[in-house]
Amino acid sequence: MSFGQGGPQWGPSGNGNAPDWAALAEASEARARKKRWLLIGGAAVATLAVGSAVAWGIVSANKDSEAGNKPAEQLPSTADIPSEDRTPGPSFAETSAPPPLDPNDFINSADKDKAPLGADTLFPGTTLTMGDRVYKKGATSSTKDCSSVAQKGLAAVLKRNDCTQVIRATYYKAGSAVTVGVAVFDTKAQAARAKEQYEDGTIVSLPGSGVPTFCRTTVCRTTARAFGRYAYFTNGGRTNGTDATKKDTALFTLGDDLQEFTFQQIYRRGQVQASAAATAG
Repeated sequence: MSFGQGGPQWGPSGNGNAPDWAALAEASEARARKKRWLLIGGAAVATLAVGSAVAWGIVSANKDSEAGNKPAEQLPSTADIPSEDRTPGPSFAETSAPPPLDPNDFINSADKDKAPLGADTLFPGTTLTMGDRVYKKGATSSTKDCSSVAQKGLAAVLKRNDCTQVIRATYYKAGSAVTVGVAVFDTKAQAARAKEQYEDGTIVSLPGSGVPTFCRTTVCRTTARAFGRYAYFTNGGRTNGTDATKKDTALFTLGDDLQEFTFQQIYRRGQVQASAAATAG
């Protein structure tokens, strides 16, 4: 029985025209072998191409490094290789500044301490400010007769050590006043001896410019210090004519502030002169 026209006949036939299954299997196997050989051949060609590229890269790298693989007799001689000693290093202009001059060298001796010196240079302005404390400046004075502005033993000490000048200034606040007297000597050694030899007496207080006479017959606080060729003494007390006591903290603070300010002003003289000398040099 046939279903449609032109289709193969799958049923048994009595006429002996059955397909040759063995031949068909052999032909299929032949085609499969051929396909495998084509695939293998293509892979081999690709492998050869990659291998050639890799080999070329290796050869090129070896070619670039041939100089490093040369025997010793083919390398440049040591005379042709620049040495560290023969290679000049970078040069730099001299920029380091000379060490600063010591301000103490200028305030230790009159030979170097040549800046103008007087009440207006040591105690400028009309007030003194230390932190949050402001004091008014009273009278100032300067004399070469050092003993005339000192009391008792201090007068003799100043004369013995050849004092050349005493500069005084008074500062006051709220019923307290302090006079500082700066005794000037030619050398640091003289000033130091004057301070060490001081035992009694004090600088004479300086009233005026709003400050009444004080510390002439009453108990007052006195101090003594030395710095460079300068010795400075303070004499402070109440302006109402009563004795000062250790409870007068405002008086003590004023005296301490005035001592510190005097020290700063003397040192500043040294700084200014050291700076000017360094610039000139």
